[in-house]
Amino acid sequence: MTITEKVAYLKGLSDGLGIDTEKSKEGKLISVIIDILEEMGMSIEDLEENATALGEELDAVSDDLADVEELLYGEDEDDECCCGDEDEDDFFEAECPNCKEPLVIDEDVLRAGVIECPSCHSQFAVSDECDCDDDDCDCGCGCDHDDE
Repeated sequence: MTITEKVAYLKGLSDGLGIDTEKSKEGKLISVIIDILEEMGMSIEDLEENATALGEELDAVSDDLADVEELLYGEDEDDECCCGDEDEDDFFEAECPNCKEPLVIDEDVLRAGVIECPSCHSQFAVSDECDCDDDDCDCGCGCDHDDE
């Protein structure tokens, strides 16, 4: 039984008891309480309907977003190999020497040797050489110094 059905039942009980809502103070009070409960019940039903509609619309947006991700990235995150990302070595991290913004670059940009920072638009040279001074470097840059 919904709230509005319960309020309608309560209103029916009140009408069946023959309470005088015109002259009796108690009758007026009961009538006003029932009217308020009726409005509250209708408001709650409206809110429930809106929540259901929003949930359905959110599901549709989520499905659309999944389609867009599929088009952009080619595969779902769930479809990844259990060994991890096979293309992990295709991207490298660098820092803009001008604005210190962290950048992620791919092998093509690395081979070109020059990159333009999307934040400050300054151009700087990049290379696949490691610039650290540590002989036990685990930077993963692919240079030979970590095999020494």
